[in-house]
Amino acid sequence: MANLSPQQRQLVEQWAAEGANLNQIQDRLRTECAMTLTYMETRLLILELGVKIQDKPREAPPVEKPAPAPAADAETALPGDAAADLPAGGVDLKITVDEVPPAGAIVSGKATFSDGNTIMWFLDQMGRFGMRGPTADYKPPAADIPVFQRELDTTLQLRGF
Repeated sequence: MANLSPQQRQLVEQWAAEGANLNQIQDRLRTECAMTLTYMETRLLILELGVKIQDKPREAPPVEKPAPAPAADAETALPGDAAADLPAGGVDLKITVDEVPPAGAIVSGKATFSDGNTIMWFLDQMGRFGMRGPTADYKPPAADIPVFQRELDTTLQLRGF
């Protein structure tokens, strides 16, 4: 093990008291004391000296906001194939979930956007999302996309996906 002078021991204790971690103590020993130690040697040195490394305060995990309760008509639409009116953010959007998805899909349905066009959406067995529009080059209105994503996510969560 490394032989430290009383002054070097005092420095290590001071650095630890100031909140230095093992990497910082290892670097300071190299730069200020011309002592090259591996990380493990530094760790063993800290244990040998009985120095306590201060834990950094952990950040509290972000609190998830609970999903807003679905409207009563959306709840009644869950068991069957009826459309759930889910307007949000001023966008008229209707999402349905098929009772029996097509082959290769675990869940599917339709969505009618504010421009009146209806697309078929699906989630396949690999968890990939897909959409088929009325035409190959159809793109939903840009303002509808975030609302569609949010409402589809809510609808799928309510159904256990």
